[in-house]
Amino acid sequence: MSDTLKELEQQARSLSAEERAKLAEMLLDSLREAPLVEIEAAWDREIAERAAAYDRGELETFSAENVFAEARRLIR
Repeated sequence: MSDTLKELEQQARSLSAEERAKLAEMLLDSLREAPLVEIEAAWDREIAERAAAYDRGELETFSAENVFAEARRLIR
């Protein structure tokens, strides 16, 4: 464990239980944010790739009427 991390731990332990809980929540939230950014970036790339493939005429398309008819058929 680095000296900086040890110092942070000591400082955190000096906080009240409520403050430590809030700090823990903030730290956990910060871990959750990074993957969301990565996921959103991956979706942005996927959307751009699909739109480009559509523009090039490389994707098979289906009318909304046919899609909904097939969905109704499947749920029966």
